[in-house]
Amino acid sequence: MSREKRLIPYKVLEVMETPKEKIPEGVVLIKAPEIWEPSNYGEGVVIAVIDTGIDKGHPDLKDRIIDGKDFTETGDYHDDNGHGTHVSGTVLATINNDVGVVGVAPKASILALKALNGKGQGDINWINGALEYAINWQGPQGEKVSIISLSLGGPPDDREHELIQKAIQNNILVVCAAGNSGDGRHDTDELDYPGAYPEVVAVGAVDLSRNMADFSNTNDEIDLVAPGVEILSTYPGSKYAKLSGTSMATPHVSGAAALLKIIMEREFGRKLTEAELYAQLVKNTEDLGINKKAQGNGLLNLAMVEHGAKNEIRITIESDSLQLPSKTMVVEY
Repeated sequence: MSREKRLIPYKVLEVMETPKEKIPEGVVLIKAPEIWEPSNYGEGVVIAVIDTGIDKGHPDLKDRIIDGKDFTETGDYHDDNGHGTHVSGTVLATINNDVGVVGVAPKASILALKALNGKGQGDINWINGALEYAINWQGPQGEKVSIISLSLGGPPDDREHELIQKAIQNNILVVCAAGNSGDGRHDTDELDYPGAYPEVVAVGAVDLSRNMADFSNTNDEIDLVAPGVEILSTYPGSKYAKLSGTSMATPHVSGAAALLKIIMEREFGRKLTEAELYAQLVKNTEDLGINKKAQGNGLLNLAMVEHGAKNEIRITIESDSLQLPSKTMVVEY
């Protein structure tokens, strides 16, 4: 069996110089801006991105990096491919710096773990080393990783699977790209790992018009879909690029999980378990009316969080004949 993982094949559609700050269409499509204020923009949540590294000097990313480590034996977690920088920008590109783009959770923090080299390839030991590091990592103020984001794929590996299970036991949500081997048919199965492990959040891709991307893998493990076609984000050299792939859909979900975690932990008055955070993601999806093997629970839609408990019905009950006092009940929905 192969000992190598790789970037899930993706397309670089356009590379550009610094644009004026804008919210990318994918971030708008999942309605992330509608819950930025109640979620405090994701501040305080640490997301480990296991990928090709990150452009450490990028103006939209440099202030979001809490730590990083190289597992590829190059000695530096700086991105020499581009994929990791693009994924990271979708998760948490900085807001209010007047240039570039804005990520889904623009005040969250990233633990940048380089486990794939400049060719987008990585020995399974590199991936597993990064997973174990993310599970055990502790920040300068005692911070811990809440979410691991993986936009890579390959054959299954027993140790990788064990580490993902360990992460979940430590209440770390693991979000993975479903894969780009789709044939445009919803009745066939395409499997890439770690995305096909049952414990992870497997993310498929739609375009910006909410149509399924033909390349998106379909199988019974798909949990939800997010934008993954012509996604604008950060790119090495302080540049920006549009890329397509389930790799681009995955960080939308990773960032969304950070926002949901803050909102729901405040509402519950305690820390969420991994299962509870997963349930919140699934709860905030919109059925696209297509095969579940393609869309899972549906398209991520964070506007449903804001409106989830905003509506209420007031019911007043009283009875003179039974001598019951007037009583009003409030039902939220």
